[in-house]
Amino acid sequence: MQPSKHSKNNKLHGSWERARTDFLEVLSRGFNQILQRPPSPAEAEAFSRYLRLLLQWNRVQHLTSYRRPADIVEKLFLDSLLFLRWVPPGPARVLDLGAGAGIPGLPLKIVKPEITLTLVEARRRRVSFLTAVVRELCLEGVSVLEGRAEDLVEAASELRSAFDAVVTRAAAPLPSIFPVAMAFLRPGGWFIASGPPVGKALPRLPPDTPCRWESVSTHAKIGKRLFLLVEKAD
Repeated sequence: MQPSKHSKNNKLHGSWERARTDFLEVLSRGFNQILQRPPSPAEAEAFSRYLRLLLQWNRVQHLTSYRRPADIVEKLFLDSLLFLRWVPPGPARVLDLGAGAGIPGLPLKIVKPEITLTLVEARRRRVSFLTAVVRELCLEGVSVLEGRAEDLVEAASELRSAFDAVVTRAAAPLPSIFPVAMAFLRPGGWFIASGPPVGKALPRLPPDTPCRWESVSTHAKIGKRLFLLVEKAD
């Protein structure tokens, strides 16, 4: 006898509720480690809805190789929050270069709603996903731009030298995206990029680039993370 549609829905609902309970425990632990506070109810609800959308879309689109909710929370959501220490205070204009599934830009927006966020992504299906997340989470002050970053900054003069920070996480080799990021930044703005695993060779940037690398201790499963920081000259 085939299971009824009702029983299937109940099974899926129960599976999601169990996953959501595990997710909230991991999220709360990570918030306490990174931000020294628990997530607010609004933040927990936003991340929960984001997670559910990501799991749904990931069944038919390859948005991330992570499948377990705990892995998505730890290695995507919480890892994104490590960027916060360098995002300028106040209502900064932030651009996520090669946003993919919205990492790190959307988690930053959830915990720092005062920022104005622009997500740049070249792949149409991922643009559709990002648009759906922004709509479903009712996020204000978020723009999703489809296209290659170098083409967008050339075609739209309002994007050039317009941002206080450009963030990116494994979007492309750093030497190739570095000059594009600089074109989006205002003088005095910051390029913030996650680097290779600790112990791996660092990418080579143009000579005389005023950059620095900083390591950040995080939860035990990831250990330390490296970040590249470059301030755009005046």
